Amino acid sequence: MARRSFLDTNVLIYSVDSADSAKQAAALGVIERHARGKTGVISTQVLQEFYSAATRKLGIEPLQARRIVRDFRIFDIVQVTPEIIEEGIDCSILNTISFWEGLIVASASTARCSEILSEDLADGQTIQGVSVRNPFPTKSAPVLQRASSRPRHGH
Repeated sequence: MARRSFLDTNVLIYSVDSADSAKQAAALGVIERHARGKTGVISTQVLQEFYSAATRKLGIEPLQARRIVRDFRIFDIVQVTPEIIEEGIDCSILNTISFWEGLIVASASTARCSEILSEDLADGQTIQGVSVRNPFPTKSAPVLQRASSRPRHGH
């Protein structure tokens, strides 16, 4: 079985954000590679976060953002369940990360991904058996700051 990779929200966001051309190119490459190889995984959380960030932070028109969300259905999608939420809570407590990051890790683990592609977790760390890799050039700050005061759930 091919190695599956969980794509965090920032990968999807950078794919439509032309403000940083290096990150956009990296994100588009990740998406293309994992779509072609059928090795990409996202979650319902990632789709929700994408829509919220795309419309609120990037100013993408809601109907266009909706079409993009539909396009991301090319990936396997983890449905966030109450059990995954509980795993995310445990993960956040045990690893001292935000609940939202814990939920990403729990979703990736549930989908048996070997890695999480994200700039929001520490590059090279392994959580719950899933390694973290930052697929982006490291010059600029992340688009989404999950541990900050900005809520991740779109409120």
